[in-house]
Amino acid sequence: MTINVVCRKDAINRNHLAPLALVFTHDRRRKFVGLGISVALEHWDFEKQQPTTDCPDGAEIQFQITSKIREYEKKIKKLEVLEIPVTFDNLFEQNGKRINCTVGDFFKQVIERLEKVEKYGSASKHKVTLALMSQFRSVNMHFEELDLTYLREFEIFLRQRGNVNNSLATKFSVLKAVYNKAVSEGVFVPKSNPFQQFKVGSLWTNTRKRAITKEDIHKLIELDLSDRDFYTQLAKDIFLFSYFMAGINFKDIALLTYGDIDNGRIYYARRKTGKMMNCCLTEQAQEIIDKYHTDQMEEDYIFPILDRNVHTTEKQILERVKKTLKHINKRLHELSEKIGLHTPLTTYVARHIISSYSLKTKNLQRFSA
Repeated sequence: MTINVVCRKDAINRNHLAPLALVFTHDRRRKFVGLGISVALEHWDFEKQQPTTDCPDGAEIQFQITSKIREYEKKIKKLEVLEIPVTFDNLFEQNGKRINCTVGDFFKQVIERLEKVEKYGSASKHKVTLALMSQFRSVNMHFEELDLTYLREFEIFLRQRGNVNNSLATKFSVLKAVYNKAVSEGVFVPKSNPFQQFKVGSLWTNTRKRAITKEDIHKLIELDLSDRDFYTQLAKDIFLFSYFMAGINFKDIALLTYGDIDNGRIYYARRKTGKMMNCCLTEQAQEIIDKYHTDQMEEDYIFPILDRNVHTTEKQILERVKKTLKHINKRLHELSEKIGLHTPLTTYVARHIISSYSLKTKNLQRFSA
């Protein structure tokens, strides 16, 4: 952004004086800001854009011009230091539509946008964070009130509710993203950014990988569940399928269709990253698929989690997957106790098991993009 002073010959007043203004240029756009100073045309040097040597009060006029330019230069420098985009809205704080926007209002706007583009998983995280903030303190507040003290007290509040570091990091990451979005959209210009001192990244901690042995896998395979309910049998099958297929994610399993199988391999796009993946369909995994196969078409889902005629929107799919995952993890916990495991089984555990058993069978091949 550049700043220059101009004498506006196009706006001469009744006293035949021309107003002075600062002209800001950014991304090929220009904005004029009056200085409240006017001069006679003969007392302005249009080549040098400054008062002439014989201009009455020329030194005072030049001082006011220089002071005003420096004031705006300091504002620009501050925005850059805070890593806030230098835009007209941010520099002049004149976004009238947003001037009274509260933290709660803006959060809801962000959630609405995410849902419009069917990013329901992200929208859900924002809803959880907003709900917790509402329980902590009223969100009918302006972003200027969201300072370092607020962040530290909110952290204490969450810890008292049993949140551990990684859970805290998730919620504060959402809050930081909303805060930065509010700044970039000109909702407000912070005097200081509290997240420069409150380091969200320091909250993330590496968790111990929850793994079980090949002997434990054998116990689960041999477990007879013929007299158990549907979700218990499905839980065992999903866990083992993930294990035999090199740890495929639960949501990716739920979205697999018969059309994804080709020549002994399964091809699919990771739901989380969009990356195309393919892996060898092992003999054990094929047996699990055959258990659920009847006369489905290629576009039908492999596992009885989703129904293409019922779950047609992204929101319906997300809600069904979350509901089923909850049931499955509950049944896996019960199976853990039944086979005497110290590590409770979850679909996540299957992704981190040491694959010595699978390597021994010589059927498991790692993912390849």
